[in-house]
Amino acid sequence: MNRHRHRHRLALAVLPLLLAVTGCTSGTADDEPAPRPAAAERPSPFRDCATLSTAPTATSPGAGTATPATATPASPGSGPTASGTSGSTARAAGGSALPELTLSCFTGGAPVVLREVAGPAVINVWASWCPPCRKELPAFQRLSERAAGQLQVVGVNSRDSRGGAQSIGEDFGVRFPILVDQGEALQRELKRNAIPLTLFVDADGQVRHVDASGALDDTKLATLVRQHLGLAVPA
Repeated sequence: MNRHRHRHRLALAVLPLLLAVTGCTSGTADDEPAPRPAAAERPSPFRDCATLSTAPTATSPGAGTATPATATPASPGSGPTASGTSGSTARAAGGSALPELTLSCFTGGAPVVLREVAGPAVINVWASWCPPCRKELPAFQRLSERAAGQLQVVGVNSRDSRGGAQSIGEDFGVRFPILVDQGEALQRELKRNAIPLTLFVDADGQVRHVDASGALDDTKLATLVRQHLGLAVPA
């Protein structure tokens, strides 16, 4: 008799525990905890594009040491330009306008009309999957620091993933503004298939040179800036 009473009491003690366990696993969807929010997107390493339409000035904060290059003397028999001068000033008579394109900025905000990027400017077309692009990007970052206030350095990220571009910016310390061209519109306008490409744009918005020679280093960049934009930048 005592054995039966003991079993009955044990059953009564276990029953609430079983009911409690059952309630934790059979609740409705309304009882389930809310899903965790997605991890916040990493902040962009690049600067925004808000100032790209403002011409660089030597008095801007962080201005570098770039200076106007001395005009190249006229070669024997060379004729005057439209302004009556020769040498580096003579290049102002040529060139072509930037293509009529509107590109988004990597950091968001208003799209950028490419022709409204104020020169002098060096525009580099790159992608994270392009080895020469990765090799030369640190040199463009250094150019943007050395020539701050004298010219703008702008990147155009072409046919790339956002994550890939972001990682390159973080790993290589790239900070200048980046435009996004997933459809390779700029390359089509320039009739160029390969990257990297670098455009040298003067103060009048004219493209003086498109370089497709491969990865550029500090010395080569300084030479091209002096040759095509008339600015002396330390290498």
